[in-house]
Amino acid sequence: MSRNPFDLSGKLAIVTGATGLLGREHCDCLAEAGAHVVAVDLEQQACQALADELSARYQRPALGLAADITVPAALSALRDTVLARFDRLDILVNNAALDDKVAMGPAAKDRSRFEDYPVEAFRRSLDVNVTGTFLACQTLGSVMAQRGKGSIINVASTYGLVAPDQRLYRAPDGSQGFFKSAAYPASKAAVIALSRFLATYWGAQGVRVNALCPGGVRAAQPDHFVDAYAARTPLGRMAQPGDYRGALVMLASDASSYMTGATLVVDGGFTTW
Repeated sequence: MSRNPFDLSGKLAIVTGATGLLGREHCDCLAEAGAHVVAVDLEQQACQALADELSARYQRPALGLAADITVPAALSALRDTVLARFDRLDILVNNAALDDKVAMGPAAKDRSRFEDYPVEAFRRSLDVNVTGTFLACQTLGSVMAQRGKGSIINVASTYGLVAPDQRLYRAPDGSQGFFKSAAYPASKAAVIALSRFLATYWGAQGVRVNALCPGGVRAAQPDHFVDAYAARTPLGRMAQPGDYRGALVMLASDASSYMTGATLVVDGGFTTW
């Protein structure tokens, strides 16, 4: 019988932004498929707690490491620690990203409009979402290129393909307290372009680089937003956090061995209209 192409047994996967809503799902599905997972985020305690959960659930060593992906030295230290512990690096999921609504907090109501959006916030979004992805690919992807094989999955967004629909953020009374910023689609479009660049740059070295574009995920949004988003989506709902597990494992595994430079859109049809 042929080997299961989705099997990740013995592989080492690094996931950035690991402790967030989707990051946890990414870590879990890779571990479920057989990989050793290194969960990376800003807080060591949260990373270690997630790694402990994965180790206990799948009876396979996982590692939690804090690192700021915008700091080259932090990524170099991460690389060295991973190689010293596992002596391999097969999969990199660049999931870490900055969300305006979280980063700005209550100030988002007054500062998210394009006319009022601070240039410092724009630069910070690009630094995390684009430069952080660039640095992680440069530092960690280079290991794969040197060894002649690997899969990099850069998590982009449907808003890297289409403009944010600002109507979704409008309350039933017509007021709008939050606007999706220009920084988010600009940065996510750049992630898609970077993925294509690296696919051609490292193709001869056996490193595949693809972008995953998820749609909106149901979390704690107000009902009017959820209803409006669902109405704009052919499948009639927002994504659940687990809806991207299959796509991620496919991109990480040999099931996508002839796939590179692609933009895989998993959005319930949101971008078809």
